[in-house]
Amino acid sequence: MWIVSPRSPKFTPMTSSTARRFAPPGPESRRRISASVTSTRALAPSPMAASTPSSTSWSDSGARAAGSLVLPTRRNANVDPRPRPRSDHLRFGGGTIRTMVDDAARGPLRTIRGLLEEQGLSGEFPEQVDREVEAWLKSPGLDDPDLEDLTHLPFVTIDNASSRDLDQAAWVESDGDAFEVWYALADAAYYVRPGSALFAEALARGASYYLPTTMVPMLPTALSEGLVSLNPDVDRRATVFRTRVGADGQVLGTTILRARIRSRHKLSFERVQTLYDDGDTTGLADGVADSLRALREVGLIRMREATERNVVRYRRSELSVGVEGMRFVVDDAVRHPVERYNEQLSLLCNVEGAKFLRKNLDDARVQPIFRVHPPPEEDRIAELTGFLKNLRKKQDLDAETWDPKRARSTAEWLDGLPTGGRMGRIAVAVHRQAVMVNGRSTYRGEPGIHFGVGAEVYARFSAPMREIVGIYLHKEIWERLNDAPAGSDEENLALMEEVVRSANRSRDLQRTLNNRTNEVVLDHLFRDAEENGWERLGTVVGMARKKVYVLIDDPHLDVKAYVPHLSEAAGEALHIGDDQVTLRGEDDRIHVRVGDAVKVRVVGRDRKRRRWKFGFAETDAG
Repeated sequence: MWIVSPRSPKFTPMTSSTARRFAPPGPESRRRISASVTSTRALAPSPMAASTPSSTSWSDSGARAAGSLVLPTRRNANVDPRPRPRSDHLRFGGGTIRTMVDDAARGPLRTIRGLLEEQGLSGEFPEQVDREVEAWLKSPGLDDPDLEDLTHLPFVTIDNASSRDLDQAAWVESDGDAFEVWYALADAAYYVRPGSALFAEALARGASYYLPTTMVPMLPTALSEGLVSLNPDVDRRATVFRTRVGADGQVLGTTILRARIRSRHKLSFERVQTLYDDGDTTGLADGVADSLRALREVGLIRMREATERNVVRYRRSELSVGVEGMRFVVDDAVRHPVERYNEQLSLLCNVEGAKFLRKNLDDARVQPIFRVHPPPEEDRIAELTGFLKNLRKKQDLDAETWDPKRARSTAEWLDGLPTGGRMGRIAVAVHRQAVMVNGRSTYRGEPGIHFGVGAEVYARFSAPMREIVGIYLHKEIWERLNDAPAGSDEENLALMEEVVRSANRSRDLQRTLNNRTNEVVLDHLFRDAEENGWERLGTVVGMARKKVYVLIDDPHLDVKAYVPHLSEAAGEALHIGDDQVTLRGEDDRIHVRVGDAVKVRVVGRDRKRRRWKFGFAETDAG
């Protein structure tokens, strides 16, 4: 069942007359808003669980992981023509700075700054935003009597060691029969309200943006790393999802409440993994170690439940891209098991929140936004089936292991493929091709399934300081739970559509930044390759048209080798076979198959097309 805490101030959709009303309130206006709260209760939607695929991503010591390495580019996704504002909150190398320092004027940091300027991104905020932030700092609403006091619960945040924008905190307990999962999300929606300069700026940005060593925040850091962030040892406002999870992973009930919490620790993934691996509880507050152990149990249960529902976890890798002196540094990132467990709580919250929104679709106060990911189209599935058939033939693979029809589910089949040696390389290629049949997810105003996480409905509640859609969804929940006036249908719909556009645009922009960063980092790595004789072992993971895709072993870089360049290096005309799994020579002899190990070397630069030329020094096939 759903239980709803009625406590919290109301929200009103943005209109021309509400801008002044939604300036940050002083104590009197805050009491006035709180005085009109009424209670409401919603019925239970049917339980739905979820899991998540991993992703290849940029990450580094100063920024979160964000986006994959080789993605299509959409240029000029969000150029901002507004007048130059005042304060600068751009983060370089883990430190917030007010102006561009000298070190940012040369080398990698200069390159990164150029990428930001290319896309119209700035760490600066308008003066009106600064004034609103100052008002909130003076009157933060932490003494709101309508907040549920949960400061006695030992919440902790779990994130990258360098993260400062802490928007999620958790506490998990077990009673032997089930688990009680308390998941607190930073209450950014309380401070960033429609009609305010803060909301307008967040809407224009759409999200925070991440590049190696650099983060451009959606909200000023006084909020995103200060007043709103769930920092340790200070009281903070939070929207809390309290979800009861059975021993089989099914959801037994959810409560949503607005609360005041006090995190006990800012824990890194490495610190929590040390507890799991070595039992090290040094320095942890009372109850925290038990909560973290229960979190692991819930994570494992939910992951097993997701596999039973045929939710696929792909074999993908992550990179850490940083800067040392005047050079980019690229290493394979370590992904700890605790990160997967922690993901399950985030997914659980997002699914439960989405079910609540779907339950209230007919309510005039609710204009929800869902993250929709349709299943693969039939023609893409047919292509994958044909690819697997050709691969089994060309690599002489036994059907018992390599035919998905022999397994109970696709998830079980992919998870059971070999992990080492030659067969492990082929499995990596199969996983890559399975990923490629999936389409993109988008934000929409209508509910729909999210195929990637195996959910009937899904919504992004879990990043309320880094995504405008998170702020908006929190607002929608509290308007419904507090019986806020419905407002104008036309204005409500217009705001929802604007948030959808902003959210989708921001994802396109992050994808563009990833793509451009990928290009810049590869240029940096390969620029001296001809003189230094750069060669790396890798796996052929796919072929398409006139391109051969290779995943380098160390570090895990994706490179595209163009067939004309491969032909030039080989001294003969090469072509991709009709089977789409072989690269063949003039006599139709197979040079390379998908799944083969190849030694890749840099042979030059196509400056006109801004491409690196690669050749294959050695292959399994020839």
